[in-house]
Amino acid sequence: MPSQLVTLGCSGGIDQHLRTTSLLLDQDILIDAGTGVGDLPLDALAKIDTVFITHSHLDHIAALPLLLDSVGALRTQPVQVYALEETIDALKTHVFNDIIWPDFSRIPSPQQPFVVLDALTVGQSLDLGARRITALPANHSVPAVGYAITANESTIVFSGDSGPCEAFWSTVNTFDDLKHLIIETSFTDRDFVLANLSQHYCPRSLAQAVEALTRNPQIWISHLKPGQGDQIMTELNDYERLGRLRPLALKTGQILSF
Repeated sequence: MPSQLVTLGCSGGIDQHLRTTSLLLDQDILIDAGTGVGDLPLDALAKIDTVFITHSHLDHIAALPLLLDSVGALRTQPVQVYALEETIDALKTHVFNDIIWPDFSRIPSPQQPFVVLDALTVGQSLDLGARRITALPANHSVPAVGYAITANESTIVFSGDSGPCEAFWSTVNTFDDLKHLIIETSFTDRDFVLANLSQHYCPRSLAQAVEALTRNPQIWISHLKPGQGDQIMTELNDYERLGRLRPLALKTGQILSF
């Protein structure tokens, strides 16, 4: 049976119609927990067993504490959260600290908490049923990873937030079965300096990076800044190599089957 990755949110900001990054895999796995999670009904929220976080920035974790508060008492098992050790430490220190939010890693009891926070490392793979999730290298302003999702002999790669990262592209090229590549592009070329400083892509830097890609997946562009999406996509398609690959803007509600 095909797996489905549903885009709950993929924007670099919010407005009436935009949601921040969160991808739902087969109803039970979240990749990031941005504001898009809040559009799910309660019964769908309660089905989420596992969350993989790319990094600690608010637009990727905003809905996680609210999710746990909403469904913790409805579940028989804690939600399992995986992320880099630095990201887990940030969640414990700055979110689940009984000041910003209750520490659901020990509520209602340390023996039966609402959430279990577990560290993973770059290159580590976890098998969840017929799906394999692998943490990929990333280069961002805080420790970060991307993720490869493999099922049914096909792979989707999600960069998370990352600027140029040679190790990421080298790893992407090892997936012979790569079907979809979701890559962030947050800024227009006018903000090339800002993109580099904040370790995000703009069309110019992505055009340079994608020269290393030896596979031929469908490319989806995520994390577009509100109000700049059309300009970013126009600039991306003006670069010859990127234009040949025909990147498309990822949209809320988009379903990728594999």
